[in-house]
Amino acid sequence: MKIGIVWLPNVGKSTLFNALTQSYAAQAENFPFCTIEPNVGIVNVNDERLEKLQCTFQSGKVVPATVEFVDIAGLVAGASKGEGLGNKFLSHIRQVDAVLEVVRDFEDDDIHHVSGSIDPRRDIEIINYELILADLETITQRLGDVTKKARSWDKTAKESEEVLIRLKEHLESGKLATSLALTDSEKSLLSDLHLLTLKPFLYAVNVAEDALTSADDVFRTKLAVDAPILPVSAKLEMDMLGFTPLERREFLESLGITHNPMDRIIRTAYDLLGLQYYFTAGETESRAWKIKKWSTAPEAAGVIHTDFQKKFIKAETAHWKDLVEFGGWNGAREKWKVRMEGKEYIVQDGDVMVFKFGA
Repeated sequence: MKIGIVWLPNVGKSTLFNALTQSYAAQAENFPFCTIEPNVGIVNVNDERLEKLQCTFQSGKVVPATVEFVDIAGLVAGASKGEGLGNKFLSHIRQVDAVLEVVRDFEDDDIHHVSGSIDPRRDIEIINYELILADLETITQRLGDVTKKARSWDKTAKESEEVLIRLKEHLESGKLATSLALTDSEKSLLSDLHLLTLKPFLYAVNVAEDALTSADDVFRTKLAVDAPILPVSAKLEMDMLGFTPLERREFLESLGITHNPMDRIIRTAYDLLGLQYYFTAGETESRAWKIKKWSTAPEAAGVIHTDFQKKFIKAETAHWKDLVEFGGWNGAREKWKVRMEGKEYIVQDGDVMVFKFGA
């Protein structure tokens, strides 16, 4: 899973990337285009369930789920026509699975805003407008090719033409492609275009420390977008960069913040992309395995090894809470909390599984 972090210059995007990746990998200076080439960081998903499984089984190693964040250079008005880093910027966005837009909503006279003032809704309109223009250019080019084939009664070309025309009208109205109702088959017709606005979007509102406890509805009203909105304070996160998990938790609680904003971003990204994870646990290791929601037991087994899926027989399955409460597999079996699931079983988030497969 690859999440691209994008926004206008000097909104705290690179600072947020450093906070997410617990590093100083990205330059975060007070001038536009400080980031030229994308910075990439692999981030562990913090999950107390995995920690409790490790304690229960006394696992020698813990392997959490991960997400890859890509810090992409700031976009400016006119990017679709080559302004700023132009097409280079847009090509980097095409390679990610979802877009995390960072919007600035804090005042600081020492940090210049590229538009001269703080207006998060205006900034969203600028970047989305550029992405829409880029997609319209892509669609217009494809329509020229598809229309010729459609005239020769090519069924697939005709279907593609109808979807492209509908999407073109939707984009021309100023809306992102992701807000258009499309069937799975229609999306498959568009998949090779790698449209920028057809990707899932989530927004991180970079705010001052004292605004972190504001209700989400406050930001939803201010930004007026139909997507997950998550308040963060990049400066505060950088101040906590050297903290242990316990120190971080205690410090946030002293500020009245009951959740870790960075963890919330990562988990929201998982939900947005339709992903979840299940666990395997034992003395050697406790591990989280990333799968798509609605995956069957054999498909989940295939994430570990393709042979596990091909030769799947059954999956010994328990809820993580039961294993923790009853001290592991033996205790859970004694309480009838362990199930044998077959090929049709849909894996649930938080399942702990042991796969049985043939020779």
